[in-house]
Amino acid sequence: MWSVVLLSLFAVGSAGFDVPGVDRPSIGTVVSEFACSDLDGKTRRLADWQDQPILVLAFVRADCPLAELYGDRLARLARDHHAKGVRFVGVACDGLETSDDLRRFASAHSFDFPVILDRQAKLADQVGARRTPEVVVLDQQRRIRYRGRIDDQYAIGSRKPEPMRQDLSEALAELIAGRHVTQPEVDAVGCPINRPTDSILPGATTYSRDIAPIFQRRCVECHRPGQVGPFALQTYRQAASWAGSIASAVDDGRMPPWHANPAHGRFANDSRLTDREKRRIAEWVEAGVPEGNPADLPPSAKFSEGWRISKPDQVVTMPQSYNVPAEGVIDYQYFEVDPGFTEDKWIAASEIQPGNRKVVHHCNVFLKDPTSRGEIDETGELGSYCLDAMTPGSPPMVLPLGSAKRIPAGWHLLFVVHYSPIGTPQSDRTSIGLVFADPAKVQREVATNLVFDPDLRIPPGVADHRVERSRRFDDDVLLLALFPHMHLRGKSFRYDAIFPDGREEILLDVPRYDFRWQNRYELAEPKRLPAGTILRCVAHFDNSSNNPDNPDPTAEVRTGKQSWEEMFNGYHDIVLADEDLTRPVPLLAKARKMVGVLFRFGAILGLIPAWLLWKKIRRVSNQTTQKAPV
Repeated sequence: MWSVVLLSLFAVGSAGFDVPGVDRPSIGTVVSEFACSDLDGKTRRLADWQDQPILVLAFVRADCPLAELYGDRLARLARDHHAKGVRFVGVACDGLETSDDLRRFASAHSFDFPVILDRQAKLADQVGARRTPEVVVLDQQRRIRYRGRIDDQYAIGSRKPEPMRQDLSEALAELIAGRHVTQPEVDAVGCPINRPTDSILPGATTYSRDIAPIFQRRCVECHRPGQVGPFALQTYRQAASWAGSIASAVDDGRMPPWHANPAHGRFANDSRLTDREKRRIAEWVEAGVPEGNPADLPPSAKFSEGWRISKPDQVVTMPQSYNVPAEGVIDYQYFEVDPGFTEDKWIAASEIQPGNRKVVHHCNVFLKDPTSRGEIDETGELGSYCLDAMTPGSPPMVLPLGSAKRIPAGWHLLFVVHYSPIGTPQSDRTSIGLVFADPAKVQREVATNLVFDPDLRIPPGVADHRVERSRRFDDDVLLLALFPHMHLRGKSFRYDAIFPDGREEILLDVPRYDFRWQNRYELAEPKRLPAGTILRCVAHFDNSSNNPDNPDPTAEVRTGKQSWEEMFNGYHDIVLADEDLTRPVPLLAKARKMVGVLFRFGAILGLIPAWLLWKKIRRVSNQTTQKAPV
């Protein structure tokens, strides 16, 4: 399994952005003497380990999620190789990280080896280390014999159940046996090591004047305490600490998390950076992340305390905490909660807040009639069963004025949570914040429907497997939002509207789907789809070895909940176009609704065959009444 924090950091910590001007010494280069303080203030030199045949420099960072995942593994490797003359030394390069932070990190992972402080990254430069975690192995003559990753379990945005190649262990085994290292260099994946500078060239891009305004507009909503961003970006210290990661993510388009093709549709929550903003960020990192004059800082952005929505009217929380183990695969966990509603509640906005964002990969909150035998239940004429969903990068649900979702009186909320271990035991107690709408002002009931493939089968090794599914609208509807969902083999996803007159329109095109950061695409204006319109979803999957995220290109992949399985889910939010709940309901409509209610509860109407009556009353296409994997 894999962690939301790992994914979110992979979104900003890849192998794609290298610090300009930093030469990478070749394998075989002799490392010269150095002097660094350890966490107790004691000076450590290379000569301190002159009697040890092999020395491993392990570059770590206390707040790097990948370093966190590998912490216990480094400790085990150090213990396992100690008797063979191998010594490990942790190296921390972030000049903004405190010794207390590093002590907690070392203690949490039971490091039996020292951690030294390379504040100016001089040792990192000498050995060519660029990321955390990255290891550099020196032989008895202190020549670089191996540099790179610890193993291949983690890649950008994916994680194998087990490593297929133990790169560090194999390099050490070959050196201990007196042989050359077969693969002396393998690129590491993780958090870039920053190289700040105190000097500012005339006209250089600075944080205070040029970068802080960009972060305030584009980033801070998520990158602040308690929100989905894996680190805060509210101060110079925070921004400088993650400068290399930010530049890497912006450079290849992984951040901000927006993947819609700009040629199709307009979306209210479009978070793309302009070309000028991208250039500014790159220039700032290349200049050595200068702070500039604090007097140039813009005013701080204002947000609701702890929430991206307005202050909730009610917060509903899981009944008990769930303990997440350090490792392993965890089945989806279900938590049913009675919110205590004695009358129908209309929801104008909602936001799911994990109690522990490190381990909650995603969470869906469904509706549950406690008197039914089903796992989840539908409400409303359009058959909505999902109240809200939270995935990495997705925004909270804020519905248009006059539209709301309904929670019937007495119904429960069902939290379905996907947990991912991060290397240390954790616990979580997730909540959802609800903002109520005035029932007298709600004109339309919002439904979340779904086009999906319950029998998905992707052949092994296929690089471009196409899947198409559709549904037909029996009534005029307004389309509010689109939310495609696939897993690690997902390549692209597109929504098309085929109108009754034969005209076709692309509503949303996601040409490069990214499981690490998934978005709910909110239309800038509701889109009217007349009765008879077909909503077509087309997805492509890459199950080949060319897909770096692919857990197993030799497997036939089927529909399933876990990340190494797949999903074809085309969620969409709709309302009846001409519905106005503030108007009195005509007598005929009341009678028809009553017949529908009676039918739902098993009433036998002998005058008309039940199947024909239901076909007349049911307002939703048969595609969306099916239950998809949750």
